[in-house]
Amino acid sequence: MSLANLISGRQRWFALFFFLSLLGGHAFAKSETTDRPKELVIGLLPGESAPTVMRLNEPLRAYLEKRLGIPVKLIVGANYAATGEALRFGRLDIAYLGPVTYILQSRRARLEPFARPSHAVVGPTFQAVIIVPKDSPAKSLADLKGGEIAFGDPASTSGTWVPRYQLLDAGLVSGRDYKLRVLGAHDAVALAVANKKVAAGGLSMPIYKRLLKEGKLNAEAVRVLAESPAIPEYLWTFREGLDPAFKEEIRQAFIHVDDPEALKVFRAEAFIPAVDSDVDRVRIWIDAIRAANPDAIPPAK
Repeated sequence: MSLANLISGRQRWFALFFFLSLLGGHAFAKSETTDRPKELVIGLLPGESAPTVMRLNEPLRAYLEKRLGIPVKLIVGANYAATGEALRFGRLDIAYLGPVTYILQSRRARLEPFARPSHAVVGPTFQAVIIVPKDSPAKSLADLKGGEIAFGDPASTSGTWVPRYQLLDAGLVSGRDYKLRVLGAHDAVALAVANKKVAAGGLSMPIYKRLLKEGKLNAEAVRVLAESPAIPEYLWTFREGLDPAFKEEIRQAFIHVDDPEALKVFRAEAFIPAVDSDVDRVRIWIDAIRAANPDAIPPAK
C-alpha cells in the first residue's frame, strides 16, 4: 500500500470516528435532557375517588400554571402502581408519590424527589390509623387476631404497609393471624369498617379526620384502635430525563409556594426540599413485613 493511500485511509477513519463521536454525544445529551415542555403533566395517586383528588388539588394546579406560564394537567392513576409506572416511563413529568410507591418505582428508574409537605408541630410526617366499629370489643391490635382487616391500595403507605407493620409489631401476620382484604382506597376502607363489613381497617389519619369533618363518615360508627408511628411524608418526584433548567423552575415553584389554598389539601405550612434518604425508615418497615410474610398482597376485588 502506498503512503498516499495509507494517509487517505487514516483520514477516512478519523473522519468516521469524529462523526460517530458527535452522534454519540448528541444521543447521550438527548437522553439526559430535553427541551422545556409545553405543558406540565402531574400524576396523583387515587387515595380517594378521582373526582375528589382532582378537586382537592385544583388550587395547586392553578398556582403552578400561573407561576410557570404553561398549561398544567392533572392525571389520577387507576391505582398507585399505574401512577408510579407512568412517571417511570415518562408519561408524567412529576408525581406525588407515597414513600412505598416511590421506593418500589425508584428501584427501576432514576427518580428524583424534590419536595415534601411540612406541617405545624410534626414537620414532614403524617400518621396512619387502624379503626374498628364503635362497638367492637377489641382493646388492642392483638385482639384483631382471627378477623378480616381491610386495606387500601396494595402500594399505599398509610393504607396498607404501615398498618400491616403495626399489626406485625403486635405479633399478627397476614394470612396466618388475620385475613387481608384489599379495597383500593382510604374512604372505601373507612366505610367498610363503619358498616361492619370487616373487623378493622387501616388508612391515612388525615383522610380519616377529613372524612369525619365532611360528614362522609359517621363519628358514632367508628373509633381509632391504634395510631401509627410518624411516617415520612409523600414526595413530589421528577421523572428521569426532565430538562434540568425546567426542574429547577418547578423546584422553586414548590419551595416558594405562598398560596394558602394550594397548601390546604396537604395541611402544609410549606413544601420543603426532599431527598431519597427521607424514606429510609419505610424501607425498614417494608423489609420487616416481607421477612414475616413474603407472599404478595392479593389484588383488589
